[in-house]
Amino acid sequence: QVQLVESGGGLVQAGGSLRLSCAASGRTASSYAMGWFRQAPGKEREFVAAIEWRSGYRYYADSVKGRFTISRDNAKNTMYLQITSLKPEDTAVYYCAATTATSLLAVTTRYDYWGQGTQVTVSS
Repeated sequence: QVQLVESGGGLVQAGGSLRLSCAASGRTASSYAMGWFRQAPGKEREFVAAIEWRSGYRYYADSVKGRFTISRDNAKNTMYLQITSLKPEDTAVYYCAATTATSLLAVTTRYDYWGQGTQVTVSS
């Protein structure tokens, strides 16, 4: 079992920045990759970014490239999502997830464990 806890969300003005954190505990050694997803009201959950835990290789959704940066601290078992130049359309609940999969990391069903989510609200 892997437990994931997100933090760092909040209310931010457009153009601002946030750093989200995801603390992992439990059998983290079995997780090959972790990802960030988001879900806006009335919309499906969508992929934001993913990182392979050992190699550090990163994947991004086209819509966030250049503004979002995913990273991890292996020693702390923590993953981060640095978000800059926030836009109102970035408003969503942001979830972190962990998986033992090594491919198709943008697909929600590939993930075995999910956090409870953290709300990000961007005002215009």
